[in-house]
Amino acid sequence: MSVGIILLCHTALDRAAEAARFWAASGAPVVIHVDRRTADPEMEAFRAALDGVPGIAFSPRFACPWGTFGLVEATLTAAGQLMRTHPGLDHVYLASGACLPLRPLSDLQDYLAAHPDTDFIESVTTDDVPWIVDGLAMERFTLRFPFTWQTQRTLFDGYVRLQRRLGLRRRIPQGLVPHLGSQWWCLTRRTLLSILSDPRRAEFDRYFRRVWIPDESYFQTLARLYSTRIESRSLTLSKFDVKGRPYTFYDDHLQLLRRSDCFVARKIWPQAGRLYRAFLHAGPTGAAQADPQPGKIDRLFDKAVERRRMGRAGLYMQSRFPAQDRENGKTGAPYSVFHGFSDLFEHFDGWLAKTAGGRVHGHLFAADRVEFAGNEPVFNGALSSSAALRDYDPRAFLTNLIWATRGERQCFQFSPRDGQECNRFIATDANAQISVISGAWAIPLFHGDGSFADIRAEAARLQRIETAHLALLRGAAVKARVRIWPLAEFLEGPMENLQLILDEISPRMPRRLSEAPRMVALDGFGQFLQNLKNQGMQPTLTGDFPVSRDWRPQPPARGRPYLVR
Repeated sequence: MSVGIILLCHTALDRAAEAARFWAASGAPVVIHVDRRTADPEMEAFRAALDGVPGIAFSPRFACPWGTFGLVEATLTAAGQLMRTHPGLDHVYLASGACLPLRPLSDLQDYLAAHPDTDFIESVTTDDVPWIVDGLAMERFTLRFPFTWQTQRTLFDGYVRLQRRLGLRRRIPQGLVPHLGSQWWCLTRRTLLSILSDPRRAEFDRYFRRVWIPDESYFQTLARLYSTRIESRSLTLSKFDVKGRPYTFYDDHLQLLRRSDCFVARKIWPQAGRLYRAFLHAGPTGAAQADPQPGKIDRLFDKAVERRRMGRAGLYMQSRFPAQDRENGKTGAPYSVFHGFSDLFEHFDGWLAKTAGGRVHGHLFAADRVEFAGNEPVFNGALSSSAALRDYDPRAFLTNLIWATRGERQCFQFSPRDGQECNRFIATDANAQISVISGAWAIPLFHGDGSFADIRAEAARLQRIETAHLALLRGAAVKARVRIWPLAEFLEGPMENLQLILDEISPRMPRRLSEAPRMVALDGFGQFLQNLKNQGMQPTLTGDFPVSRDWRPQPPARGRPYLVR
């Protein structure tokens, strides 16, 4: 099975020369087209490098701006030259100067011999194309595109808008059903000759001359008219990013390319010397009859696309700083916020660290400083305990803290006395676990000194702050796991409530509490709340505390056991 090669070259002509010599040395005739825009000295050096190599010829040159008919015209001319000078060819393989042969020519010949009369060309209708990104689909065939998209973008966009506004539409030639696909194909001699000698070719060429990106539709559409058997896939490995631009392969993709079992890969970085040495000079590796399977590496490319578009959850950096609420996860790991617990319990952070594990901080958003665990001045990620640095961007401070400590659960205390700038961010973060004892801010006021008028004013201020926070936590946009207890309700069963929190922090390590945190003295607290009411301040968030007696935790009532049948 004889195969001829067409090479479309634009840049990196030295690498194109290596590929051409490889094909020619294997016995395949090669016709090379070089973009007319390429500088004459480069072209002369290219010709000199291939001078005297048997089987290599150059075709007339055309200017080939991206997305224009010049690429089709260059391919048609080179194909016609190849057909005339080598009448015995069975297939023609179209490649670019940036392509790299991954397998010996004999493998390709054997594969094509096993698939006689088969055209390998990706060809799908516009309705079934999944890869069009922010571009034109059917309109590329029904509008006119006389301007170059890359260098005449304003004229290009303006003329498209004008045609849409005036309702102008082109007539698709009778009998053609537009198809799209990769421009890198391998066609049989019969199909290619039918395209070249079609009596309506002038009509088709005239029509496709004003189609946008015709190199991805001309052969893909016309092959449907003449081919007896089409395999709608390319034998060339080419992958594209989310913006429709081809991936570039580098030296560290060597094993990836070998695993694909494809015959050719596009496009290769010109400085990837290791790839060129491995595939052009090292001899065959792998199974000769292996079927090209680019799907083997699709999973890696899909992950790369997803990573590029979505980023890593909780990682913010200069190259990717998503808008609010468009993050792929606000933070990098689960963490817990304890609102009001440090007011109710003495040394609650030490007890929690011993009981639940993880890293337990004090009030990270305290007004005067960041209370890292152990009162450290600098924490993971070079985070400073300076309140001024933290307050420059509290959200970034929190996300950096969680990202820098992945693998270790972070817990911290919170109260209405702390900075509230991150409240909405935390409430809408699915990684956050927020436990609130509302009204606990009143306990330090109860134990504090000062005039009662000042205490009353401070209580009113703290209650306003906490009321706004609780309203946020009860909103529809909340994604955090939130538990809220009024102070009086929490005190009815503190051990059970703490057990619920710990079970959620460590669901795979269930443990029963054997030691309770030490609670601050609350004797007279009910009367203190009543005094606030008497002075005109209504403490609504603490719950219902009796005034007639001092508060004491009540043991759980034990009824008479009974059997449920």
